[in-house]
Amino acid sequence: MPTTETFYEVMRRQGITRRSFLKFCSLTATALGLGPAAADQLVQAMQTKPRLPVLWLHGLECTCCSESFIRSAHPLVKDVVLSMISLDYDDTIMAASGHQAEAILTEIRAKYKGNYILAVEGNAPLNQDGMSCFIAGRPFMEQLKEAAADCKAIISWGTCASWGCVQAAHPNPTQAVPIHKVIHDKPIIKVPGCPPIAEVMTAVVAYLLTFERIPELDRQGRPKMFYGQRIHDKCYRRPHFDAGQFVESWDDEGARRGYCLYKMGCKGPTTYNACSTVRWNDGVSFPIQSGHGCIGCSEDGFWDKGSFYDHVTETRVFGVELNADRVGLAAAGTVGAAVAAHAVASAVKRARKPGEFGDSAPGEGSGDQAKNQTGERS
Repeated sequence: MPTTETFYEVMRRQGITRRSFLKFCSLTATALGLGPAAADQLVQAMQTKPRLPVLWLHGLECTCCSESFIRSAHPLVKDVVLSMISLDYDDTIMAASGHQAEAILTEIRAKYKGNYILAVEGNAPLNQDGMSCFIAGRPFMEQLKEAAADCKAIISWGTCASWGCVQAAHPNPTQAVPIHKVIHDKPIIKVPGCPPIAEVMTAVVAYLLTFERIPELDRQGRPKMFYGQRIHDKCYRRPHFDAGQFVESWDDEGARRGYCLYKMGCKGPTTYNACSTVRWNDGVSFPIQSGHGCIGCSEDGFWDKGSFYDHVTETRVFGVELNADRVGLAAAGTVGAAVAAHAVASAVKRARKPGEFGDSAPGEGSGDQAKNQTGERS
């Protein structure tokens, strides 16, 4: 296979110091959720392995995945695009156009046959022979199948490529389908989200470069390191959910206090993504932190699941016996019962004589005295 420069060689040529390079590797390992040993592996890989050749295709989409990718903070996109990978074809950001651009696509397919990564943003329309999406005078479906035939693996960027998104929503007049419905003989890594988080995108590329294998995927084909937990599991508003404290209407007192947005339609309890941990815009915030519930954009068919402001009434808390609609009432009832029980117990205790029902008699030591005695003995 023809070789290209390594990641480290390109960084050094660009005037990046060794210290900055090591910091870059540490930040990337952290983004991947790996330990300190992984940083050493990243250093070794990026110093010795040639950059990954990548072909980035665009089907039916709005380019929000590319917009997210070029705003990546850690690692910086200039390091990813110009150093970590050899992004040889991307008709959104490449300088070439027309016949020159298509010539590059053909050249890379032949030069790196079986060794390049195919990144796909958007999906493929099947209706009317694919006329809803034409690239260089022919249906996108043809370009996709040709590029996929010789690739090593496919990354489905965003919900469009992973699940179909709005183009595939009912009634789906173009018969748009996600990539895995078209390509069946290649490993496919789904990185859903509308768009995906920038750092998730760059970290997936870093993993492929370092370990030369696809990351561990869940049963839906998503990297477990970023899609292994629900947004709800790490949401900073989770304690309010457990306490039965919900926003009941926009801008009510609960909203001002930062209560849980579940009753306002938040899909955090049913959505798997890293939004509540990695967050957006260099880790500054995410939709729930900004006061709007999660709409579940990284889940299959989220456009066809009804209003973004209707909540799922069967989400369970406190075991399996209660759902979120009842938890507030249950929590209030529990607190009321506890207060009443405490009052009764206090009244009974005041009415008892010392020594009765196990109370300590004078001189035998109360609970505090017993603790003091224990402390003195120890």
